[in-house]
Amino acid sequence: MAALRTDGYDILSGVFTLAEMRQLADVLSYADVDRTRAGARHILGVAAVRAVATDSRILAIAHSFIGPSAIPFRATLFDKSPDANWLVVWHQDTALPLRQRNDSPEWGPWSTKGGLLYAHAPAWALEQVVALRVSLDDSLKTNGPLRVLPGTHQEGVLTEDQIEQRAREMRPVDCLASAGSVVAIRPLTVHASSKARSDHRRRVLHIEYAASTNLGAGIKLVAG
Repeated sequence: MAALRTDGYDILSGVFTLAEMRQLADVLSYADVDRTRAGARHILGVAAVRAVATDSRILAIAHSFIGPSAIPFRATLFDKSPDANWLVVWHQDTALPLRQRNDSPEWGPWSTKGGLLYAHAPAWALEQVVALRVSLDDSLKTNGPLRVLPGTHQEGVLTEDQIEQRAREMRPVDCLASAGSVVAIRPLTVHASSKARSDHRRRVLHIEYAASTNLGAGIKLVAG
């Protein structure tokens, strides 16, 4: 797990069983959630998702990175298939869902997604967050896996030009993970995902954890 601290990501194999992933995928295929071509946002309220997010095996991983008070606050399903073969450009995950607006110049711009208020956060807040990506299917070189630029999480919040420069200059790493594995990634790690070159479906349950939902000065995360 030391790799997450130095490289900004880590791959933990065999956290869940293949049977558990098949069952979860089946439940999610029938869940009453708002879907897009790429999957579904704000699904922490789904009982099966909440069960995974609070499972002792994955909580132990979250605790090891951000402390014993780590709590899940957001869950997203990514679903890449021949019918929805999308790509994601190089970026950092800097927007957090908040309970209310604040006047601090550190936060913003603001937006609304799925009925929740979002603001781009400062580095100190994002450093209290880790994302744990549960692989429902095997993530292969040919089905558009998560790609990362190691160590970029240590550079703070980057501009679009800086991100593009890092992408030109650095060698990316493909995060290949079998079903049941967990890929841990820091929000500030520059990452992307290319289009798949095969028919092999890739579903990932992306769960974000924070050291606390209270970020100080009346700034609170909202779960979704």
